Order: sequence, then C-alpha cells, then structure tokens
Amino acid sequence: MIDFRVRVGVMEDLPDVVALERSLVEAPHWAEAEYVAVVQGGAGFVRRCLFVAEAERILVGFAVGKIVDSIAELESVAVSLGKRRGGIGRALCEAVVEWGKEQGAAAVELEVRAGSEGPIALYRALRFVAVGLRPGYYSYPVDDAVLMRLDLAMKT
Repeated sequence: MIDFRVRVGVMEDLPDVVALERSLVEAPHWAEAEYVAVVQGGAGFVRRCLFVAEAERILVGFAVGKIVDSIAELESVAVSLGKRRGGIGRALCEAVVEWGKEQGAAAVELEVRAGSEGPIALYRALRFVAVGLRPGYYSYPVDDAVLMRLDLAMKT
C-alpha cells in the first residue's frame, strides 16, 4: 500500500494537476481555465470540487466532481502510472462521493471507457452500477462509454 493523503485541491496545485493530466493519454484533456473554474467551486446551480492525492508531498492523483441540481458527477479521476493499484484512485473517488453526499446529491454518475477494465472494476467495488451505454463516445481510440450510477441512499 502506498502512503498518501487526499485533500481539497487549491490553485497552487493546478500546475501539477495539469502536468499529470497531460502525461496520461486516457485522461480527459481540459484547458487550464477549466481547472481554475473547478477550484473556484463553480457558479450558480453548478458546484464543483477538486481533490488531490499526495505521496511524499508530490501530487500523484486528482479527481474532479460536479453537482447540477441533485446529481453529482465524477468528471475525472487520474492517478500517476507508477502509483496505480495502491488505493489512490479509490480514495479519490470516495472523496468525491462523500462531497456529493455533503452537498445533498441523491446520486453520483460517471462515464468510463468500455475497454477500461480496471476502472470499471473499481467503480463496481464502490457500488456503482452500469445504467447505459453511449456507442462510439470516445475517440483516440474509438470506444463506447459505459454510464454508471451510485444511488447515495444505498451507499453505506
């Protein structure tokens, strides 16, 4: 097990968040301004959060969440290649789920590449269930998106 901690991300984390995101082919690639908006928390009826994971004071992962109305979305989860399978992704997902509960969300939704067996297994272990499919949603490479949902009333 890797020794790490998860905390709320701040502006000073953004250069490392962007560098990690850019280093991972499978991560969604957002403009830096989008991450700034996340740290600022969203506006109006949209609330957002950034959680980061640190190991030995080095950023090794992050997760982004969003709530619109009563539905939270796990928008992005990224973990450094050399730090995977050590509980970091799970802890980041759990942080977003807990944040969603604290914000009053009824459920957390996400989409994941159909070919991403590891992440799908993690989400299932966290009690997410597949609720739909978007054929050909992803490109480079082309892949379907599996839509998954966690009913927060069911999370114990």
